[in-house]
Amino acid sequence: MSTFDRIAGLPLEIEGYALEPREQNVSSGFLRRTTTIHLAGGGHEGLGEDVAYDGDDQEALQRAGAVQPLTGSWTLASYCEHVEGLDLWPEPARHAASVDYRIWAYESAALDLALRQAGTTLHGLLGRELRPVTFVCSKRIEDADIAPLLALLERYPTLRFKLDPQPEWDDALIARLVATGAIDSLDYKGLYEGTSVDVPADPVFYRRIAEGFPDAWLEDPKLTPETDAVLEPHRARITWDAPIHSVDDIDALPFAPQMVNVKPSRFGPLRELLRAYDTCAERGIGMYGGGQFELGVGRGQIQYMASLFHPDGPNDVAPTGYNEPVPPDGLPASPLPVAAHDLGLRWG
Repeated sequence: MSTFDRIAGLPLEIEGYALEPREQNVSSGFLRRTTTIHLAGGGHEGLGEDVAYDGDDQEALQRAGAVQPLTGSWTLASYCEHVEGLDLWPEPARHAASVDYRIWAYESAALDLALRQAGTTLHGLLGRELRPVTFVCSKRIEDADIAPLLALLERYPTLRFKLDPQPEWDDALIARLVATGAIDSLDYKGLYEGTSVDVPADPVFYRRIAEGFPDAWLEDPKLTPETDAVLEPHRARITWDAPIHSVDDIDALPFAPQMVNVKPSRFGPLRELLRAYDTCAERGIGMYGGGQFELGVGRGQIQYMASLFHPDGPNDVAPTGYNEPVPPDGLPASPLPVAAHDLGLRWG
C-alpha cells in the first residue's frame, strides 16, 4: 500500500476557512509575502502556507478572500481531488510553478485538519519514527565578500552552508571557503532562465567549483557537451532541485541520481509528493528538503517532512531566523531536535 493510500480515507469536516497575509524582509533583499490557509471544522483548525513568490499573486488571493467551495464532509482523498479541480486563482498565476504551490497550501492545511480531527499525527498514523533534522543555511555571497558568512559562522560554529557559487570566485576565495569546513553544497543555478539568479553554464567555472570543493554536493548544473564532460567524474555528487516536480521528472534526468531535492510545495498535490517519497525510498535515491522563504506554518511542515522521510540529507530547511538580513542570536543549531506537535502536521 502506498503512503498516500494509507491516509486517503481520513475523514475531513470543513465548516469554513480564512486567509491570513504575512510579509517579511528576507536576506535575499526582497519583501516576502505569503498566505496562510486556515481550515476550520469540529473544533479544530488546519493550517497550510501558500509560498508562491510573486507578491502580486499573494495580494490578489488575499483581496479575493475565502471564496472557494470547501465546506462539507470529505475524505482527505476526495477533498484533494476537489481542490485540484478548482480554479484557485482570482487572477492568472504569474508563474506556472505557483499553481502547485497553492495546491500544496490547501492540501497541507487539509491534512493538518484531518489528522487533528482524527486525534493523531502523520508519523503516528504511518507508524514511523521522527528523527532530528540536519540542515544547511542557504546564503549568497555578494561581491565576493565572505565576511558576513565568517561572522555568522563565528556566532554559530557548527553551522553548515549551501552556497550559490559565482563565476568571479577566484581560487583564493574558494580556498578560504573550503578552509571553513562548513560548505556542504553548491548550487550552480544552471537551470534557471530569465531570473536574477541565472549563472552561465561555463565549463571552466564548473570545473573550478567541482574540483575546488571536492566534498560538497553539486546542485543543478546545466549539462551541455562541454559541462557534462567536466562533471562526469563528479556525477556521484550531482543533485537536482529546480527540475524536480514529480516522479516523471526524476525519471527524465540525464542519468540516475544519487540525491534529489524533494520540496513539498513544488510537487503540489499531496499524492504526488508522497509518491516521490515512496519511489526514492524504493530505488535507494537519497533525498533532502528545500525551503522557499516560508514565513509561517509552512517552514515547520517541511521540517516535519524532512524529519519523517529524509532527516540526514543536506536539508535546506534552516529555521526562518537564518533568512533574516542579520540573523538573531539564539537560533537552533543543526540537527534540529524533534519538535512535532501532539496533533496534526505541525512542528516547532
